[in-house]
Amino acid sequence: MARIRLLTSVSGRGFAWAPGEVVDLPGAEAAAWADGVRAEFVRGEQPETPEAAAARPERTRKRTAARRETRTT
Repeated sequence: MARIRLLTSVSGRGFAWAPGEVVDLPGAEAAAWADGVRAEFVRGEQPETPEAAAARPERTRKRTAARRETRTT
């Protein structure tokens, strides 16, 4: 997969891309689109893959117990 950034808006059956949108396409198809007029290759960014997302640990906030104020009399 190759990553391209759209320079113009493009739409077709089942898709619509806006200028500036980053899209992952198969290599040959991305090369055809990245002609400098319709799109350009995005260098230095790796495409997001399900395997890469699964490798990152999921971050969640831990709930802290609510502190009770105790009164001493």
